[in-house]
Amino acid sequence: MKAAVLSSPCDVSKHPLEVCEVSPPQLKPGQVLLRVRACGVCRTDLHIVEGELPPLCNELIPGHQIVGEIADPGTTDLTAGARVGVSWVGGVDGSCWYCQHGMENLCDKPIFTGYSLNGGYAEYAVARRDFTFPLENGLDDLQAAPLLCAGIIGFRSLRVAEVEQGDRVGLFGFGASAHLTIAVLRAWNCEVYVSTRGASHRQLAESLGAKWVGSEAENPPVKLDRTITFAPSGDVVIAALASLRKGGVVAINAIHLDHIPQFDYDRLLWGERQIRSVTNMTRSDARDFLKIAAEIDLRPKTTVFSLDQVNEALVAIKNDSIDGAAVIVP
Repeated sequence: MKAAVLSSPCDVSKHPLEVCEVSPPQLKPGQVLLRVRACGVCRTDLHIVEGELPPLCNELIPGHQIVGEIADPGTTDLTAGARVGVSWVGGVDGSCWYCQHGMENLCDKPIFTGYSLNGGYAEYAVARRDFTFPLENGLDDLQAAPLLCAGIIGFRSLRVAEVEQGDRVGLFGFGASAHLTIAVLRAWNCEVYVSTRGASHRQLAESLGAKWVGSEAENPPVKLDRTITFAPSGDVVIAALASLRKGGVVAINAIHLDHIPQFDYDRLLWGERQIRSVTNMTRSDARDFLKIAAEIDLRPKTTVFSLDQVNEALVAIKNDSIDGAAVIVP
């Protein structure tokens, strides 16, 4: 099969992924074989390809927002031809303290699609049957792919931030995840305030119903109940914290962060403000979000790349040069 293989992590400008012919994956018990119809490109993929997340495999096929058609159901109860989605968390041990207490996103021995297990930048991929999600027929492949990580993790960010109906919510950064999160917030009658670099991102936020939109150097005009950061920058975390009312929460939606600068505790954190990290997702998050996405007819803005253009897609994510989500179609 054709796949994009990472052998040596480096800056994406050097095009580290090699598109080549490799052997198709072999099924293990409890797995299904997927013919990949589309795979979303995530900022986490960028961290993996550039080595900001330490390599777990000598060679790797990245990609973890997979829309696939069941090519071989193996020993599972799925039907050949059924369409399913696969996300970042590709499996948990089910026996650790966290799994036993409803926190499988914090599992001690997780499997990550496209990181510890080959992913969807390929014509075929395997996945654990119990970590696949049925997809609505009305949602096409391109629209479904970004929902499977950017959408789910954005939804988990709302839960971690304890967003309630009608809250004033700040989104700091406005890429693939934020442009899906705002749709849920609008459905919940929240006022949304967006701070982001890039004129096209600000225009997109305005078109999607943000009450206020500013640059990364501007502060929202009111104090916010909750803020969520989508950039891997500690400076953005401080800006989000500075925008909170007393008792508010910052949720950091980033698997990697460059640094947290020194800040004034008395002015920024005192008053029972909180900083929380968003870590992975649970299957419950995925099911609940996909249900809401279907109810509100959430259809992401996407830019399509072929598998041969996978390096260009990652460069586009790094440079914030596209609005919405990038999707690979093998």
